[in-house]
Amino acid sequence: MSSFERKLLMKSLGSSLPPMPPPGGSSASKKRKGPPGRRKDYSLLQWSDYFTSSQDVKVDDDNIFRIYERGSEGPLVFLIHGGGFSGLTWAVLCATLTKLVKCRTVAMDVRGHGNTKTTDEDDLSADRLASDIGNIISTLYKDTEVPPTILVGHSMGGAISVHSAIKNLVPSLVGMIVIDVVEGTALEALHSMQSFLKGRPSHFKSIEYAIEWVNRTGQIRNLESARVSMIGQLREMEEHEVPQSIKEREIPDAANTIAEEDEEDGETSSESNAKAISKEKPNQYYTWRIDLSKTESFWKGWFQGMSSLFLSVPVPKMLLLAGVDRLDKDLAVGQMQGKFQMQIIGNCGHTMHEDQPQKVAEAIATFLLRHKMAESLSGFERPFPCC
Repeated sequence: MSSFERKLLMKSLGSSLPPMPPPGGSSASKKRKGPPGRRKDYSLLQWSDYFTSSQDVKVDDDNIFRIYERGSEGPLVFLIHGGGFSGLTWAVLCATLTKLVKCRTVAMDVRGHGNTKTTDEDDLSADRLASDIGNIISTLYKDTEVPPTILVGHSMGGAISVHSAIKNLVPSLVGMIVIDVVEGTALEALHSMQSFLKGRPSHFKSIEYAIEWVNRTGQIRNLESARVSMIGQLREMEEHEVPQSIKEREIPDAANTIAEEDEEDGETSSESNAKAISKEKPNQYYTWRIDLSKTESFWKGWFQGMSSLFLSVPVPKMLLLAGVDRLDKDLAVGQMQGKFQMQIIGNCGHTMHEDQPQKVAEAIATFLLRHKMAESLSGFERPFPCC
């Protein structure tokens, strides 16, 4: 292998490597020679910069679901996030989509996630989550006619949107878009899910650390999206939840330190951010909003039989994938038979709507225009070909 080929190989492997150790732990974290680079900004962005409003929708007076809204005319694009995320995962996409076509968007925090509060946070069965979608829409439009609705779901949310459609819980449904979830590959991935969850940090020193971690590890490759959405995956730790050994640390451990490539004066951006934050909020730690490892009993129920159910939903459908290799046999046959539209979005990971919000928004807008569900704005024209 030539020197040039070795460099290319190391560059491609770099995005998949685990977080780097803290300063002093290895030569990789030492001060780099050469001119200093521009330090990235991992500060939090406000959801109000992307959504026009949010509200808490009460269902049966005991369950309160947080939703984020943008747009007031046209069809309803109702967005359901994946496991562990929140409605904020759609922030950048919604801001982009509503500039391309006339539509209203609603992004919900699923039961047990984000700012949603329910009497039974632990029931994440497909039936319960599907019922929640129907209840939220009917409650939201109880005094007016429900607009034509397009369900858009990512990962777990895609599976739940299929269950909702099959049960006819959204009578106004006119279209469905499922993002990067296929029954076959999803079921295969479940075998390694617990290992993945155990490999994540258990806590973060600050929101900035969390944003840096999720961006540097490639789980959300678009930094802007990570800065607005990551807060929805976390909650503040109670005082009794923080071990004393952690409180006494002045420098975070390896889970919380990801060395920047553009370090200046031997100080990482995480350390710089932490110093500023510690002056205002000492001992402020964050952990995951939901412990996904405890939801394992529901995983198969989300995805099993999903391909055949998706194909039988009697409305126009689109499947957005980050790679053609994710397609299973049933969907491959269905796609060749023209039962749904499929589009591959390159240069992105599993959270493709965050990694490439512009491209995904354009794909959704094209789908809406193709089926005459919405009107174009700002001269947007659907690309050709559109499949």
